[in-house]
Amino acid sequence: MLALGVYNTLEILRDREPGLFLGDEDGNEVLLPNKYVPEEFEIGDKIKVFVYLDSSERIVSTTLEPYATVKSFAYLKCTNVSEIGAFLDWGLEKDLFVPFREQASKMRVGSWYLAYVYLDEETNRLVASSKTNAFLDNSLVLLSSYDEVELIASHPSPQGWNMIVNQKHLGLVYSDEIFQKITPGDQIKGYVKKVRPDGKIDLTLQRHGFRSIEPNAQQILNELKASGGFIDLNDKSDPDDIKEVFQLSKKSFKKAIGTLYKARKISIEKDGIRLLEQS
Repeated sequence: MLALGVYNTLEILRDREPGLFLGDEDGNEVLLPNKYVPEEFEIGDKIKVFVYLDSSERIVSTTLEPYATVKSFAYLKCTNVSEIGAFLDWGLEKDLFVPFREQASKMRVGSWYLAYVYLDEETNRLVASSKTNAFLDNSLVLLSSYDEVELIASHPSPQGWNMIVNQKHLGLVYSDEIFQKITPGDQIKGYVKKVRPDGKIDLTLQRHGFRSIEPNAQQILNELKASGGFIDLNDKSDPDDIKEVFQLSKKSFKKAIGTLYKARKISIEKDGIRLLEQS
């Protein structure tokens, strides 16, 4: 059966005036309009397309890539507000509908919103919701400390930043773990610090302990090379200055330059760190 809101790999069945007709193994067919037909193809070829509903609520396919698929989150711009709801640009000709009941706050044209895409079972339409927490579940978290995870920045809180974890869970990066600018919708690689008994997930944007030293050290080497071999920061520098240049805590910075110093990659001078010639 053709799956709405996701990519389908279908067979090219025939070429007709409106475009190519594609089919699945169950005998279902869908049109790929001429504007999306590849320059070269043969009947019987397999083609990957995204299947959704056009403005007339007919099932249609496209080779365009939407910013989100069903059961995923994306940061999208509001393009229109009508008497029935709002519409978001998700990279396709037909904008994505957000009913008023699914708006965490009243949407405004030109503003951006973190939204979840889903298939409304009652209407069989693809819709979105900005009430993102309703689609996250921390009742069963199969993650462990040190696991690498994919994060989407949701919204700030007094403690730090709320993050969507692996498109499934809600987690938190505490303020003292943040050494870079974060805005809603940012996609960031992170790491699990702890999964609490109640399912809450504590996150960090830095690798843990010794795991962080190698990538941090490489980052410092890269910055040194880009700066002509010298940077006026060392283990005595102000933490805010270190954070601004390297997006690292002073503790992580000191560990990394210590590793580089022991490996004779750098020298630590009274006014900064210097890349040694053999590096």
